[in-house]
Amino acid sequence: MSTASSLIDEQRFPQLAALMRTQYERTPAHRGYLETRFSHASAEDFATLEELASQIRQIAGPRLDEICDGYDFICKIVREEEIFFRRKGRYRLQTFEEANRLVYSNPEYMGHYMDGLLLTQIYWSNHTACYQFYRNVFLKQAPAGYDYLEIGPGHGLLIYQALKDERSGSVKGWDVSKASIGQTWDALTVMGMSGKKPELVLQDLYAVPDDSAKFDCLTFSEVLEHLEDPKGALVKLRSLLKPTGRLFVNVPINSPAPDHLYLLRSPEEAVEAVRAAGFEIERAEFFPMTNHTMEQARKHKLTISACIVARLN
Repeated sequence: MSTASSLIDEQRFPQLAALMRTQYERTPAHRGYLETRFSHASAEDFATLEELASQIRQIAGPRLDEICDGYDFICKIVREEEIFFRRKGRYRLQTFEEANRLVYSNPEYMGHYMDGLLLTQIYWSNHTACYQFYRNVFLKQAPAGYDYLEIGPGHGLLIYQALKDERSGSVKGWDVSKASIGQTWDALTVMGMSGKKPELVLQDLYAVPDDSAKFDCLTFSEVLEHLEDPKGALVKLRSLLKPTGRLFVNVPINSPAPDHLYLLRSPEEAVEAVRAAGFEIERAEFFPMTNHTMEQARKHKLTISACIVARLN
């Protein structure tokens, strides 16, 4: 059987086609699921997927085979967490100490996990939709010369959009992990920084003084679910925004994973958590997990990504 996707135009989307060829060679069992995912993609989606595929292949470099194997790894471990979630109605871990001991302190495990997460930006339609929302709704409406901060920039795909935006001023990223900062820097380096350099800082959000620098754009994407004190974190974010600044929050609902602690059971609960921390909701959109409708996701308590743009009230 050919390893080429039957749904991707190789002439128009060569980066995506090449990535999928490698993925299907490495893990043919995922072909049916992913081909169904692409069958629902619009022309705009394919353009975004091609852009992401180009960036991910740059980040992967000679490790592309290994990263494709990482996707298989993450699917298996998430499936285990899903079984627990269905049986118990909660996430397996409750504290950061547990997550650190069982997940974060295991470099080999974390390596495979992070590799797999990188590819979910393409393979999981809700992740792709969040990326599009961030770029087209949040960043696009930022003022000229905006000061940008991302807390937990991870693989660097979001902060890279701010970095290459001609309208951006300062671009900063904070993380509590020195290794994560190094990973972000390496990713930004291979994607190309066009002369503008980000400031990546080892910084604990909870330890930031209230009179610290303020930002026009604050990104908090897929961080909240990892925290023991999510409410405290949201309140802390208030002190980092300028009076007219805007916050982007991306948080998953009913999304069991090895290091997820904070369980939100509906998108509305996520919106209310942001509002309760003292923010005015500017816009919120919700995206169901791949190959499912929103109705199915709500009915069966499947993963939904909640994207929220908010201001100080």
